Amino acid sequence: MLRKSILAGVAIALLTVPALAQFPMPGLSMKDQPKVLTPGERAKQKAIDDAYKEATKKIPDQQLANDPWGGVRPSPSKPKGNHDN
Repeated sequence: MLRKSILAGVAIALLTVPALAQFPMPGLSMKDQPKVLTPGERAKQKAIDDAYKEATKKIPDQQLANDPWGGVRPSPSKPKGNHDN
């Protein structure tokens, strides 16, 4: 009898473990809360952003990709005038 009650208790405990995983941990928040930056951190972040913008301006425009099938494919035909039948 004791063995059956122990097994029943273990089974109930194992069934409740997945339900406990759904509740948040106390003191641990998973929500995105806005981080308050100090003036020094703001200045550092602005310097990083400005340096990134300047670096992206120095990147040259990329040329169109070489189309290896360009000579094989026919050119798209332009639609001719209105055909009335």
